[in-house]
Amino acid sequence: MERAGRQEEARGKRYAWGDQKDGMEPASQIIIALDCDNRATAQNIVDQLGDECRFYKVGLELLTAAGPEFVEHLVARGKEVFLDLKLFEIPNSVAGAVHAAGALGVSLVTVHSMGGTGIMAAAVDAARDFPELRVLALTVVTSMTDSDLADIGLGVSTESQVLRLAGLAKRAGCHGVIASPQEVSALRGLLGGDALIVTPGVALPGDSPGEHTRPGTPRAAIAAGASHVVVGRTVTRAMDPASAFRSVRDNLQPQ
Repeated sequence: MERAGRQEEARGKRYAWGDQKDGMEPASQIIIALDCDNRATAQNIVDQLGDECRFYKVGLELLTAAGPEFVEHLVARGKEVFLDLKLFEIPNSVAGAVHAAGALGVSLVTVHSMGGTGIMAAAVDAARDFPELRVLALTVVTSMTDSDLADIGLGVSTESQVLRLAGLAKRAGCHGVIASPQEVSALRGLLGGDALIVTPGVALPGDSPGEHTRPGTPRAAIAAGASHVVVGRTVTRAMDPASAFRSVRDNLQPQ
């Protein structure tokens, strides 16, 4: 009961989903990726960022290592959580996982668009029980190239595949998509102004994009129409994560 009460209180502090970009504070557009293999490291990052950061991504690695209790802990502290599960299963299993994610109090959950409209629609339907939960469709992971698509029998460019899958996601009722900064402008034209477009693979000028093959800067992604950017090592591996977060926030400001 105490846990449920804390989660309910935290949910009441969230910003309402509405216009997904205009008027949003730059700090609210930054999602910090807690790509850690243990709870202690993740907690240390959250503690160092304090009130600077409101939104965190928890992926399969940290969820497996720390369990859903850590997600509940973040929500109880008033944080938004992007649960990046990339669900790719039969529709009934996807619906069950989305419902479980909603019960944890998360704000965003991902489903893999390559699973087709059936699993995406099942995810969206399950999310209706949680008014503040949004379902995002992963298009093409940001580490993939045209050559990678050819290896799996797809003789198309990454941008073409991203747009095709985004169209399926829109048809299925998803609230938005995950894609690289390089596809954002075309996606905004396709999906319209209300869709969430969340972009991993962003880094400050001079920083390494890591394994992301279609990178961009936070400023470029937001200017092209992204609603949120996902930032990892630029902040989490910095000597001073809070200072690095502020640098990313400042980079979002138009020149």
